Amino acid sequence: MFIAGVEETAAEGDLARWYEQQRKMWGYLPNYAPVFATRPEVAHAWAQLNSTVRDGMDRRRYELATVAAARALASTYCLAAHSKFLRDVCSDGATMRAVAADPTGASLDPQDRAVVGFATKVATDPSSITAGEVAELRELGLSDADIADVIFAVAARCFFATVLDAAGVEADPQLGETFDPDVRDRLIVGRPFADAAGG
Repeated sequence: MFIAGVEETAAEGDLARWYEQQRKMWGYLPNYAPVFATRPEVAHAWAQLNSTVRDGMDRRRYELATVAAARALASTYCLAAHSKFLRDVCSDGATMRAVAADPTGASLDPQDRAVVGFATKVATDPSSITAGEVAELRELGLSDADIADVIFAVAARCFFATVLDAAGVEADPQLGETFDPDVRDRLIVGRPFADAAGG
């Protein structure tokens, strides 16, 4: 990481609470946690926004949109984390592997493929989104609320991925170890995974 953080043993107040929440979620303190050391209130605000977006929509669609956005943003950390959640929380290893092998989602059903394409475009060129593309999602069964949720998920991911990558944060080696080597290699789209020795 390019900016100074605060060691877990030295954290106090809001920062200590942020570290504790992240350790509880992952089973270890993830590499991204210290990037918020100077502004733990930003970390808490992000966590609130993220959970509000995620918990208000279909979880599998949230993960699929987030995976697509993370790849489009070249965020290895976010791509790996949300590929893991798609596999483990949503019990959908098949889709996780399919999107890792082919980021266009060509092998997915039409609705999932459209969500992947739409999320990718929202992440990379949102001003080029057309009414026709939104209408196509409606035709495939998404409501306007569903479409808005995909947009919210992608926009939220743009914030977090930008923070991590601009600060030089590398994905945890523990996260990389949860994938077989072939999938792990396909998830490296930007910064590499941290090595186990260096963190």
